[in-house]
Amino acid sequence: MADARTLKITRHLKASRAKVWRCWSEGALLKQWYCPKPWTVSVAEIDVRPGGGSYIVMNGPAGEENQLYGQYVEVVEGHKQTFTDAYIGDWIPGANAPFMTGYVVLEEAPDGGTLMEWGARHWSEETAKQHEAMGFEGGWNAAADQLDDLAQSL
Repeated sequence: MADARTLKITRHLKASRAKVWRCWSEGALLKQWYCPKPWTVSVAEIDVRPGGGSYIVMNGPAGEENQLYGQYVEVVEGHKQTFTDAYIGDWIPGANAPFMTGYVVLEEAPDGGTLMEWGARHWSEETAKQHEAMGFEGGWNAAADQLDDLAQSL
């Protein structure tokens, strides 16, 4: 159920669902698209299974470093991933207050492409507004463009 704590984008991607899934599930591929340029991902250690941990490091052009620890809560192979920063893997609570629970749902489009819903559910309206002010819509759409370009090239 969407509410004031939920942000999401819905996209039609040209790449097939199988290729898009690979980009979400393989660390080497995730590193290539996960944050909008000029930012890069230097580390993408992901264990895509319920309870599996993730560690992603995003690097900015001025030397910024954003370390993201998380855990997969739900994985439906080829279709859906739900993940949160509330845990760091194997149900171990994270050191910081949780910010969001993210999700991606992939459906096959009639033209052979992929319908993708990618969203974030926040613990409060305040954190959702903070995320929106950080450039959520533009950033996540730019990353989705990079994802589609990469997936089409596989």
